[in-house]
Formats: sequence, structure tokens, C-alpha cells
Amino acid sequence: MEINPAINFKHDRKVMHAKRPKVLIIGAGLGGLTLGAILQKSNIPYEIFERAPKVKPLGSGVSLNATVAPLMRQLGIYDEFMEMTKVIPSIQIGNEDREVLFAMTGYFEQATERFGAESRFLPRPMLYDLFLKQVPKERLHMSKKILTTTQGGNGILIRCSDGTEYEGDILVGADGAHSAIRQNLYAQLKKEGKLPATDDVALPFSTICLVGQTKPLSIEEFPQLKEEQCQFIRVVGQDKPYAWSTFTTKQNTICWSMVRFLDTESSKLHDSFRNSEWGPEAAGAMCDEVRSFPIIAGGDKKLTIGDLIDWTPKELISKVMLEEKVFKTWYGGRTVLLGDACHKLSPAGGAGAGNALHDATVLANYINALPLHPVVEEIEAAFECYKNDRIEWVEKAFGTSQMLQSVVAKGIKPMIMRFMMKNLPDFLKRRAAEQMYSCRPQVSFLPLDTTPTLVKPAHQPSLTLRAPMQEDVDSDGDGAPPAQAV
Repeated sequence: MEINPAINFKHDRKVMHAKRPKVLIIGAGLGGLTLGAILQKSNIPYEIFERAPKVKPLGSGVSLNATVAPLMRQLGIYDEFMEMTKVIPSIQIGNEDREVLFAMTGYFEQATERFGAESRFLPRPMLYDLFLKQVPKERLHMSKKILTTTQGGNGILIRCSDGTEYEGDILVGADGAHSAIRQNLYAQLKKEGKLPATDDVALPFSTICLVGQTKPLSIEEFPQLKEEQCQFIRVVGQDKPYAWSTFTTKQNTICWSMVRFLDTESSKLHDSFRNSEWGPEAAGAMCDEVRSFPIIAGGDKKLTIGDLIDWTPKELISKVMLEEKVFKTWYGGRTVLLGDACHKLSPAGGAGAGNALHDATVLANYINALPLHPVVEEIEAAFECYKNDRIEWVEKAFGTSQMLQSVVAKGIKPMIMRFMMKNLPDFLKRRAAEQMYSCRPQVSFLPLDTTPTLVKPAHQPSLTLRAPMQEDVDSDGDGAPPAQAV
């Protein structure tokens, strides 16, 4: 492939065969699969590349709220999603005496009437499999570790560790918090003096997390399973730098997570063990540390984290550092980032998965609106619009996630936060919910979700975009209008 065209190359669409830009998606996580599932509904060619031979969607569970319901309805998967989930009616805050101190409910009340859907919880592997089914197997290439990426005026070329090469027009880095695509992009931008200093530092982290999902349990073993709604309980450790959560699922399993808050010294200690993957390798020692911590299981059961650990298959227990950062640089040339690759959020806010789906939706809209045979300048303009559409919402989610994490942290400030959350007037809770759930992006080239809501969705610039037509080329040799939305 001729990456850098000759100096006298003339980009004349009138003499070119009509061609949509080909998209190379790196990373078969939730964000990458969602983008693939959306593009599958279009005539835009795409391929997905994953470095692992088989993706293991480790972790505990996922909460998704009304902000992703329109997309799921557009993709035709919402009913199946509903069948595998439980409604989250509240977040309960408890203590080590197995007492529920208060419940955060105002954020969830009348969600269907106000926002079109309720917040729901399900095991992460089930959500992953749901999106995986939307992508044809021939579009997914496993065991493809990307070694180099080269981009220029004519396209982009990726080289894999197995010696294979692939060509395309757009490269999407959906390969997680430790994104190789981001690292390659940033290295090039740094050489050119275009990388902000804040993007040239390691991901900061102040917590480590242990997560798992038990085997199916009986009501006798875990009485809260009898409740139709998801019992989401966070326990604040007493005189210890820990907080832990449990979630009941429709599959009669318990998803659980244990967060350890690190001070400056312990952060330095753990930094040498930083792990780019969710995995069970380093989980053993932390399991031993937390076995005696009490949990609220319902009835007169006096269970501990140790019981959950014993009920959880070892391969489903993972330990990971929880980095938090919103990067300033989301794109460069033909390369663009998505999900954790450009914004890593604390799981305390339950917003990481939802924001990856939002990214995929908005990015797909701008890619679909690109002219036939787009040049680099047009692609970058579309990427800039994508970032401008998303950055405000991502930064709000980042702040909310940090706030919710502080509610269960140690110290005076978290105690004040818990008091405020417990006593916050209902009208302020409703207002906060309206701000959080008003971003409900949809795919511009699919039939729109028209579910009635009392709270209207926020303005979505990319929703007005359209795909280019051949007559756009015939009437104007420069192609369709640039992908600028208002």
C-alpha cells in the first residue's frame, strides 16, 4: 500500500470508484464490539482485531442505565438485554455490623417515565456475549497483536506479530486503558511536538480492586436472592482502607468487588505490580487479606467475603489497578481512540461501559457522514467533532465516578459526603439524575427510538448527519459536506 502519495497526487472523487472508508478496529472489548455492531448495520466496511486468542470478559458485573437503552433498541437487542438483567432500585450503604445506613434512591425513581428505561445490572460476560453475537465471525480476527501502525495520505497500514498486514482508511483504538494504539499515536505526536504534557505521563491510580462472580446459589445460601430487584450494597470498612460491594443477579449469582484505597506510599509499592489486564494471577494474597470482612446477605445469615470467594471459581476472580484519567488527545491523522483508551473512569460510578457505548454511537455517526474517499483533513475534522460531542459528558461522568468513590472512602471528607448524600433533598437528587441521564445518543442512520420520556434527551449534534450519496460527488468534485454538526 502506498501510504504517502506522490506530491502531484490529485484527489479527484469524480474519477474514483465510490468507496466508503474502511475501518480497522483494534480491540474486541465492549467498545470495539459495539462499534462493529453499529457499522454492521451500515455499508461501511470494517474489521476487528484482538490480540488475545480468546477474549475473557473478566470482572464482576455491569450496570447500564437509560442512557444506552435507545442504542440497544435501535440494534434490536433490548428485549434480550432485559431478560438477563435485574432492575437497580437503589444503592444501599452499609457498615461492618451488617446494618444498612441509608439507601440512595432518588436517582432511580420513575426512571422509565422520566428517561425511558430503568438502571439494570447483569454479569459482564453476558453483556459481552450479547454484543459479540451482533458481529459476524468473519469480521473478528483473534491473536492479532499490533506491532506497528503507519498512516499517510492514502490510508493506514497495520502490521501484526504473526507477519500479517491489513490496510484501511481509519484506525480505531478500542484496546483499553493500556492501549497500544494510543501509545503508538502519542509517540508520533510527541516526535512532532503535538502531544500535551499531561498526556505524556503514566496513568494515575489510587485504588486496587478485587472482583468476582459466584456460582449460582440458592436462596437458603444467600437470602437476598429472593428479591426480584438487584440488591446493590456497598459496605464501608471500619478503621481499614477498604470498601466492598455485592450485587444479586437474575442468574442467582453474586457479583462482588473489593476496593482498597491506597495512600502515596502504598501506591508506589503497588506501581511495580501494575497489571494491564484483569486477571487472577495476583488475586490470591488479596483474597487472604479480606476473607473475614462481613457482608449483608439478608435474613439471619452472617456471611463474609470469604464465603463469596469460596463460591467463586478461581478463574473468575481478578485483581486490577484502577487507573483514572481523561486524556486530552483523542485522535491524530487517521487514528482515533474510544472508551478506556481515551478516558478511564473509576467503576464506582458504573459509567465506564455506558460511555464506551456512547463513544461508539457518536463515532459511528461521524464516520458514516464522511465523504466518499475521505482525505486526512476530512477525517480529522470528523474526529474533532466526535471528541467535542463527547468530552463534556465524559468529564461529567469522571467527576460523578470520583464523587461516588469518595462516598465509601476513609477520612473526614468521605464522612461528610455520606452525610450529604443521606440528607440530600429529593428534588436535588432528581435534578442530578436528569443531568446524568439526559445524554442518550442514538445512531443517526438507523430508525430512531421514539420511546416517550418526561425528560427530553440532550441535544445530539451527530444525529442530524447523513451518509454521502454518489450525486454529491457528481455535483461537487470535492465530495459531500464536511462532517460538521451543530
